[in-house]
Amino acid sequence: MAFPQQPFPPAPTPKKKSKWPWIVGGFVGLTLIACGSAIASGGDDTAPTEAADVATTTGAATKTEKAEKKDETPGLGQAAKDGKFQFTVTGVKCGATKVGSDFLNQKAQGQFCLIDLTIKNIGKEAQTFLDSEQKAYDAKKVEYSVDSAAAMYANGDNQILFQEINPGNTVKGKLVFDVPKGTKLTELDLHDSMFSGGVKVALR
Repeated sequence: MAFPQQPFPPAPTPKKKSKWPWIVGGFVGLTLIACGSAIASGGDDTAPTEAADVATTTGAATKTEKAEKKDETPGLGQAAKDGKFQFTVTGVKCGATKVGSDFLNQKAQGQFCLIDLTIKNIGKEAQTFLDSEQKAYDAKKVEYSVDSAAAMYANGDNQILFQEINPGNTVKGKLVFDVPKGTKLTELDLHDSMFSGGVKVALR
């Protein structure tokens, strides 16, 4: 006897997956991203400030070093050493249009600046002073050379051109610069020879 075929039970309806985990996860992710951006933004604001502070400190230190270096430059009446020579500038006079006597003289192209200079040999050997190695500068750092011919007239019997100075001895004379009218010399660069490093002297 054949039994009637039993129908299969209906397949269970799949459960709908909940959307809450995705929503919560997305919210958490957005929150983390927002926090990270805030932290990064805060870091960027701090970095320029720190860099500015460092730059300001460095700039202040540089200005201080320059001021100290300037203050260390010898001035009028102060000894300045280069090699075997010790130089002392004792006076500066500008404005002369002629040097020498009424019969033997030289006229300036602009004006003569006469520098009273004392030179002492502090070495252990004789050294020859060359006035042609001495330079002068104005406030704009324009360089001027000595007028050796005019210096011969200005020095008379106290010639320092090619003067050989023995150890311990001192000579006095004038350096003469022919500069444009109105020029004010602010600094000298003095050398004991053409190979020396030189020493700066402020004309103040």
